[in-house]
Order: sequence, then structure tokens, then C-alpha cells
Amino acid sequence: METSKRNPGPALIILAACFWGSMGIFVRKLSSYGFSSIQIVAIRVTLAALIFCVLLLIKDPGGFRIALRDVPLFLGLGFGSILFFTVCYFTAITMMPLSTAAILLYTSPIWIMLMSVLFFHEKLTARKLLALALAFAGCVLVSGVSGGGMTTAGLLIGLGSGIGYGLYSILGTIALRRYSPYTVTTYTFLFAAVGSWMICRPGDMISKFAAAEDVNALIILCFLTAVITAVIPFLAYTLGLRTVEASRAGILATVEPMVAALIGVILFSEPITFQSGAGILLILTAVILLNFRQAGSD
Repeated sequence: METSKRNPGPALIILAACFWGSMGIFVRKLSSYGFSSIQIVAIRVTLAALIFCVLLLIKDPGGFRIALRDVPLFLGLGFGSILFFTVCYFTAITMMPLSTAAILLYTSPIWIMLMSVLFFHEKLTARKLLALALAFAGCVLVSGVSGGGMTTAGLLIGLGSGIGYGLYSILGTIALRRYSPYTVTTYTFLFAAVGSWMICRPGDMISKFAAAEDVNALIILCFLTAVITAVIPFLAYTLGLRTVEASRAGILATVEPMVAALIGVILFSEPITFQSGAGILLILTAVILLNFRQAGSD
């Protein structure tokens, strides 16, 4: 793991999580046009793939070349992580309370930590375990505790969203050993886009664009959705993974529900309770705890 006096990796991970936390704004806006959750995913990943292609063309045209043996790796990133976790998450939302689905999604740091120990032989330190416990408890409090309507199928699908979400950190770390962050994000989203068009009912989606009263405003909204909730955060997160252990990155990214909660308070006048406030403090404590480790051991 690369070390420096000023490692920008943690800040990039937190920046990514802050942008992901804004996703609710754009999902609500696009939903008002009649798009289904899967169609919003298709719009987001397709436009992100196009933007990443342009960025790669500018930064490193040679970065489009990948070894044939690495195609399964990018399939795993695009299909197994990005598309799988999103489909699982939105399916879980339809099967259980939103808060419960969010809590199951944020089991991802647990899966990342377990996979990091298994595949990368990362040390399972007391500091990491404490930060993980604080972050997960914070996510539970911010999301709200509700177990109503839980079924075995719903539980497995919800956990699947957390595993798929966490898989990006693992496969992304492997891909970064061979390719630049721009190549990794480009091919990840290209594969995710291809997969999304297989399940989004494209004819119906195109008809909704045609029926829009102001199609130009809708197109701008779609591009903003791709840039703010996919391009900037996934590029920042992938850049951060170069110098931050996958397990640590997963815990740092738990600031996302905290940001989402704060956006709800500021933009949508959603009430902030003692419970959610305590959750925010626990997440911040976990982040601070992880970043007390300068120039030394974990």
C-alpha cells in the first residue's frame, strides 16, 4: 500500500460517497417522468459509459486495449457489481421498507472486509473492526430500524445488493493492478450499460422520452444524473482505491447515507430525529477513527 504525507485516497473515497448521497434527488426527478427504477439505471450507466469513453480517449487512447483474459474481470465489475447490486437494491425496495433495504445494502463494508482478508490478506485490526461496528450502527440509525414485511427472499436479495456493492472494491482493486482508473471505469460501465439494456424495456423507455413535454430539459437532467451520481463518484472512488485498502474504503463510503439524510433535511424538509442525528455522529466517528492512522500501523 502506497504511503505519503498527504494521501488523497480517503478524501476521494469520501467525495465519492457525498456525490452518491445525492442520488435520491435525481431518482425522484426522473421517476416523475414515469421511468421505472431499472430504466433510470439504464439511463445513468449508459450515459456514464459514453462520458467515460470520451475521458479515456482524451486521457489515454491506448487505454482502450485490454487483454482478452481480463474480459471476465470487467464482466464481473459491470454485470456482477454495478448492475447486480443496483437491480437487487431496487428490487429490495419494492419488497420491504426503504430503510430496511438501505440497511441491507450497507452490509457491504462487512463483505468487503471479509473478502479483503480472504483475497488480499489484509489485517483484521481492532481499529478496523471498531470503525466497522460504528459505521454499520450509524447506517442502521440513519436509515431507521424497521423489520416489517421481511421475507427470506427479500433478505437474500437485500444482502445480494450489499455483496454486489462491495464487490466493486474487490474487483476494482484487482483491475487497478493492471489498468488505469479511466480504463477500469470505462469498461465497467460499458458492460453494465449493455446488461441494463437487456432488462430495461428500451421501447417503453424511448416512448417516455418522446412523450416528455420538454425533452431538452429531460436530456440535461439525464446527463446531470450520469455525471453527478456515476462519473464523478465512481472515478473518485476508483482513484481512491489505488492508495486505500478495500476494507477501509468500504467503511469510509458509509458517509453516503449520512449525506443522503442531510440532503433530505435541507432540500426536502425531512425531519432529523435524535436517532438519525446519533447515526450521523457514529458514522463521522468511524471515519475519524480510520484517519487517525498516519505514517504508522493500522
